[in-house]
Amino acid sequence: MTADVQATRDVVDIITGGWRAQALYTAVRLGLPDHVAAGCAHDAELAKASGASEQGVHRLMRLLVALGVFEGSDSAGYRGTRVSAALLDGPRSLRDMCLLYGEEFYSAWDHAHHAISTESSGFEVAYGRPFYDYLGDHPALARRFQLTMNAASMFFHQVPEVFDFAGKKVVDVGGGGGNLLATILAAAPDATGTLLDRDHMLPKAREHLTAAVGPDRAEVVGGDMFEGVPEGGDVYILCRVLAGHDDEDVVGVFEHCRRAMAGPSSRLLILDRFVADEDSTVLPALWDLHLLVTTGGEHRTLDRIARLLERAGLSVESTAELPMETTALIVAPHTP
Repeated sequence: MTADVQATRDVVDIITGGWRAQALYTAVRLGLPDHVAAGCAHDAELAKASGASEQGVHRLMRLLVALGVFEGSDSAGYRGTRVSAALLDGPRSLRDMCLLYGEEFYSAWDHAHHAISTESSGFEVAYGRPFYDYLGDHPALARRFQLTMNAASMFFHQVPEVFDFAGKKVVDVGGGGGNLLATILAAAPDATGTLLDRDHMLPKAREHLTAAVGPDRAEVVGGDMFEGVPEGGDVYILCRVLAGHDDEDVVGVFEHCRRAMAGPSSRLLILDRFVADEDSTVLPALWDLHLLVTTGGEHRTLDRIARLLERAGLSVESTAELPMETTALIVAPHTP
C-alpha cells in the first residue's frame, strides 16, 4: 500500500499547530516584535534586549521567519512583516491575545479531552474555578481579556453601516471595554449611550469612553444582564456575550431587553459568530470548541437563536454579514 504523502503532511500540519502557537506566544512574551521594530536586527541584539539565550533566539527566529512573522536572517538582518506589526505593543495590538491564548487558555486546552468527554470547562479543571469567576479575582487577567476582546473587534467599524444609530439611545449590554459603544457614538454624533457590565470591567470602559467621545455622551453602569438591563433604550446590543450561557439564561436576557425597550420601534442588535451543522467553515467550529474548553459554553446556530428569541417575544427582522465570520441580527419586538 502506497503511503498518502499529502495526508501525512496534513496530519503533521494539524498536530503541530500547538507548537506554532507557542512559538508565537514566546516571541511576544520576549517582546521580539517590538525589539525588531526598534532596530534589533540580529540574534545577539535580540538576545540582549529580551534576556534570552542567543542560540534559543536564533532557533526561534528561524521558525518565525519560515512562518512569515518576520523576514530576513541573522546574517542579513531581521525585518518586520504585517504579522509582526499586528503584535507591536499598542491600543490595536494582538499582543494580549497571544499572551492570554498562550498561557491561561493554553492550560485550559490541556484538558480538552475532559471538556469534550464531559461537555464541561477545561479551564475549571486547570484553575479550579469557572473562567468568569476567576476573572473577577484577577484584575490583571481581566484587563488582558478585555484588551483581547477589543483587539479582536476588527468588525466594530462596520456596525454603524448595518444599523442606523442616529439620534438613538444605545444600550451596550455586557459592553466590556467600551470599544464598540465608542465606535458607534463616534459614527452617530447625536446618539447617546449606556454601557452595562460587571463592576470589575467598568474602570477601563469609563476611561476609554471619556477619551473617545467625552464624559457626557455615555454613562457606565454596573450590573448583571441576567438580573436586568437599563430601561428606555432605542437599541440594545448584545455583542459576543451569549455563548458562555445556557438557553434559559439567554432567553432571560432577551426578555430583559424586550421589557426595557423604549417602544415598538426599539430594536435588539445581536453581534456574534454562529455555527452551521452543514458545510461549516473552520473558524466558527474552532471557536465553538474553544468556548467549550474555556467556559463550558457554545456558539449556536441561527435557527436555534431564532427559536430562543421567539420565546422572549422577539423575532429576527434582518441579518448582515460582518468581517471575521461575524453576523449581525437586527431583532424586533412582537407587536401586540
